[in-house]
Amino acid sequence: MRSSSRDIWRRLTLAAAVVAVGALVVGGAVAAGGGNHAAAPWMSPNKNVEARVNALLSAMTVDEKLQQLQLFADYQATDDAVRNGLGSAFGITDPAQVNHLQHVAVEQTRLHIPLLFAFDTIHGFRTIFPIPLGEASSFDPSVASTDFTIAARESAAVGLKQIYSPMVDVSHEPRWGRIAEGAGEDPYLGSVMAATRVRAAQGSDYSAPDKVVTSPKHFVAYGQPEGGREYNTTDMSVQRLRNFYLPPFKAAVDAGADTVMCSFNAISGVPGCGNPQTETDILKHEWGFDGFIESDWTAVAELRACPPKNPDSGPCGHGVAADGADAARVALNAGTDSEMVSTNFVDFGKQLLAQHLVKMSRIDDAVRRILRVKFRAGLFEHPYADVAQAESKLMTPADVAAERWAAGRSMVLLKNSGGTLPLSTNLNSIAVIGPLADSKADSLGPWSGRGRPQDVVTVLEGIRAAVPGATVTYVQGCDVQCDSTAGFAAAKAAAAGADATVLVLGESADMSGEASSRSNIDLPGKQQALAQAIAETGKPFAAVLMNGRPLTIDALDATAPAILEAWFPGIQAGNAVADVLFGKVNPGGKLPVTFPHSVGQIPIYYNHEPTGRPCDTSVKWNSRYIDLPCTPQYEFGFGLSYTTFAVSNLELSSHTMRRNGSVTATADVKNTGSRAGDDVVQLYIHDPVASISQPVRRLRGFERVTLNPGQTKTVRFTLDAKDVGFYDNTGRFVVEPGAIDVYAGDSSSAALTGSFTVTP
Repeated sequence: MRSSSRDIWRRLTLAAAVVAVGALVVGGAVAAGGGNHAAAPWMSPNKNVEARVNALLSAMTVDEKLQQLQLFADYQATDDAVRNGLGSAFGITDPAQVNHLQHVAVEQTRLHIPLLFAFDTIHGFRTIFPIPLGEASSFDPSVASTDFTIAARESAAVGLKQIYSPMVDVSHEPRWGRIAEGAGEDPYLGSVMAATRVRAAQGSDYSAPDKVVTSPKHFVAYGQPEGGREYNTTDMSVQRLRNFYLPPFKAAVDAGADTVMCSFNAISGVPGCGNPQTETDILKHEWGFDGFIESDWTAVAELRACPPKNPDSGPCGHGVAADGADAARVALNAGTDSEMVSTNFVDFGKQLLAQHLVKMSRIDDAVRRILRVKFRAGLFEHPYADVAQAESKLMTPADVAAERWAAGRSMVLLKNSGGTLPLSTNLNSIAVIGPLADSKADSLGPWSGRGRPQDVVTVLEGIRAAVPGATVTYVQGCDVQCDSTAGFAAAKAAAAGADATVLVLGESADMSGEASSRSNIDLPGKQQALAQAIAETGKPFAAVLMNGRPLTIDALDATAPAILEAWFPGIQAGNAVADVLFGKVNPGGKLPVTFPHSVGQIPIYYNHEPTGRPCDTSVKWNSRYIDLPCTPQYEFGFGLSYTTFAVSNLELSSHTMRRNGSVTATADVKNTGSRAGDDVVQLYIHDPVASISQPVRRLRGFERVTLNPGQTKTVRFTLDAKDVGFYDNTGRFVVEPGAIDVYAGDSSSAALTGSFTVTP
């Protein structure tokens, strides 16, 4: 309990003072002090954080400093490692084990520095929410806020004080499995979601018992690997890095993120965890970031050339360091403060100092940053979890209800021919078919924390609960890989005998996420053939997709009368899907990422730069494919509803804007249908003449609104220098005079237009 923690800490303060008196001897004289806090001033909560950090740092030996830079995985964090001064650990989520190791750190080390425990809480700890790509589809920051508020409380309840999230990598690469963890292809939407998640998890003070410090990742440009292949290299211009990939990180840091994880990938030949430009020049100096950077798993060791040297085993590959000592030099001098899993900082730190290859001031800076976060996190006052109360703070009934709400808001209606949806709750019989219709584990999606399959409501279960009076028949048809058609006949018969069918297709959870790149992003195996078999019955049916990336579903679009993109919806998957299918929830989500017709179109994204020969399929000599249209299957920002909307009356407050001024854009949105529903009004701009070609459209504002039939609302957006300006290839932010085109609508193909002119 927190009260007992305080009592223990007071006793330990006295013990620390006794030890510190012996440590603070300079030239044979004991440092002056009057009482325990005078001898160990870092123990005093009455001093400010910087004073406490400075006091503790001055008492530390080189070995103790280097140990603070070490971050171990759960299997490495033994009692002996902790007694040796280990700085941080991750992956341990049993509060009793957290407390055991914390007691070792606090009671059995010389300076009693607590451990920082971390975990990959990506879209929930126990209460698993939709995957972040799904939540981004809500275009509603309150969905992300609800997720991370609950995730922070649950994580903190078991003794964690750092989460390795949000993942804020912008990606134009649907083949890349980790696109599931981010907010899609747009830096503005990604920035809004990143800042929202950070503020929700940290609050105004992350030492609070229900808050944690966040670690946005992966810094930087990890989401754009060549070929969509996990961990692959990334090469790009300065302006592209700054205009597309850095903004969500900047938003997260501005929102208060106090730790950041550097990336596996190389950026224009320089690995993310050995990159002084991104880590030190931009993050620490330009942005004023005073927290710490931890490496990703063995990313420091991976700086070495292969075969690995000193040590002669372990990961290697980047070839910017000769051996372990050189890897530590490169990473430390670049700005990496904490080394995950590999041990080069600890193993070679003293050698590097002796050889003057790393300065003591750099080691001190890294330690200072880590201690600063530990003090800000309140670990010196409250190091322990409340084991007795931990379970009661996980997955409460209110949390479950919130997850169901979030999942419903995150779904996107891609097709609805002939009003197939919503289904009537008065149907006599329903067939539920498909490899994911009754899959609990897959409904959670990748990186599902400590979520438990037994807590999941499947689509089958959700439909049965929604229409208790109907006969619901379930036939799997095939498994996710769908290598066999043996179950198709039974599935077809069930559909033929039902009033309507729900067909649940898509990916398994492990087909998305880390190390899950795909070269083919069609529906797996013969799933499309299963859809065709159901279509042959002539009975109405709706396809529900569960997946962690955009899929190439041209054939499904031609086959299914209705398609609902549910992503991986989380623990209330089935209830949330049923809410939408039967009209309890009117879908209002929009795509945060483009769906291509074919992998041959990749990369295809709405905010692409123009060419001198824009795509036109009727003309040979331009930027086109001879066998595909210029447009994608579904564009960014697209999503249907059970009602209809009209966006009109785009107006600008002025047709000129000084560089340091602003312009207000307004537009009306009206529900022109017969049901209440949500629309997302989106505002885009384009700079038609600039020193560097600008994207054909850039999202600069959005608002999700709920309207009754016939209701109209005026939405308002403010544009200023940060919207119309851009970074050039010297890294300089410029606002150039000239025309700015403005577009408003409810997708990236918005048709309403206006313009204003930026003046000096």
